[in-house]
Parts: sequence; C-alpha cells; structure tokens
Amino acid sequence: MTAIRTARERAREELTREIADAGRRHLAEHGAPGLSLRAIARELGMVSSAIHRYFPTKDDLLTRLIVDGYNAVGDAIERADADVPRDAYTDRWLASCHALRDWARDNPHEYALIYGSPVPGYAAPSDTVLPAARGAAVVGAVLRAAHEADALRPPPGYPAPPPEFAEDAERLRPALGPLPDETIARAVTAWTAVFGWLSFALFGQFANGVEHQDAAFDHHLRTLAAYLGLPPTGPTPPG
Repeated sequence: MTAIRTARERAREELTREIADAGRRHLAEHGAPGLSLRAIARELGMVSSAIHRYFPTKDDLLTRLIVDGYNAVGDAIERADADVPRDAYTDRWLASCHALRDWARDNPHEYALIYGSPVPGYAAPSDTVLPAARGAAVVGAVLRAAHEADALRPPPGYPAPPPEFAEDAERLRPALGPLPDETIARAVTAWTAVFGWLSFALFGQFANGVEHQDAAFDHHLRTLAAYLGLPPTGPTPPG
C-alpha cells in the first residue's frame, strides 16, 4: 500500500507541476486577470472539474505561481551570492542584484506577477511571506557580515531615519537580521531602488532615454553600494 500511495503522490505532484507550467504560459499570454482554470484544463486535456482537485480556485493557482516565482528568484540570488567570497561584500551585493535582473529579464511575466501591480480581487496568503523574503535575506546577510567586520562606511550627509521607523525596523529584522535601524533603513532604500530600476527597464520607461542599460544598471548598483557603506571594489586609486 505504501508503494501504491507513493506512486499516486508522485503522479499528483507531476500533474500539479504540469498545471502550474500551463498557468505560467497562460500568464504570459493573458496576464494574471485573464488566468482561467477552464482554459488550462482544456489545454491539458482535462475536464474542468478535475483541475479543481489540484487547484480548487484560480487564487490557489495564483498563489502557487507567486510562491514558485519568489522561490525561483530566491534560488538565483542565493546561487549568485554563494559563488562570491564571503568577505567580498560589494561583489556579493553586485552579484545578487545582477542575478535578480537576469531572472527578471528571462521571466518578465512572472516578475510582473510578483513585483508589479496587485491582481484585482486577490489577497496573498501567508504562504507567500517566507519565499518573498529570500532575496532580501541575502542582502541582509551581506550587510550583517560587513557590519560585524566593521566594514560599513556610509557616506555622511544623509538624514537619519525618523523615530517612527524603529517599529518598522523591528518588523524587518527577522528577514534582515540584527542590524542598526539606520542600516535597515538604508537597506530598504537601496533594495527598493533596485526594483524601481528593473521595473522602469522591463516596462519600457527607459525607451528613448537610457539606451546603454547594462552599464547604467551596474553604475546604479555601485552607487547604491556606496550609499549602503559597502567598501569599494577594484584597484585602490593612487594617492
């Protein structure tokens, strides 16, 4: 019985993956509002009632696609960070953000699903919280390592976060780690600035403006690294 049950579980997992893959194709063609369980069932040769055994509602399929998207980008960022020496803090930041950009360019519709406009009528359940935090957790680990090594040197002249931010910092510490409030505030600013740049690029806002986007994105990241206080990379300038 155990072997039979295991085989059934494997078959269920395989069909669930097939439905999710079809959902991603439909997402690319019709967008999240146009996602249809009936249309996906028709593509897969299933009766429409059968697909509800795997995804009872469209929202359940959306949640699966959102979780898969967050985990995919989290995997990409974690792999990129793992390939860089632990004490090369700026290189870790650069590698992580470039991995995010590469994934976004390869998966623009999934990027739009998880980082674009909210899907009307859909409320993300708690299942999405931990996957969504994976990328930010890598950034937090980089900053935490640099902070513990006394390697963070933020430039002067920026305002301190407002007193009210202390409550936000407490909520963010589970994802970013035990960092000072000011460092967490800088992390929020820098991380959201990365997504702002990506969204402009993916959604055509740089058209007829920023044409050399590879160089511009790298400059954007290095500027944010300096704002975060990460040490410079490359050869030490003379003098």
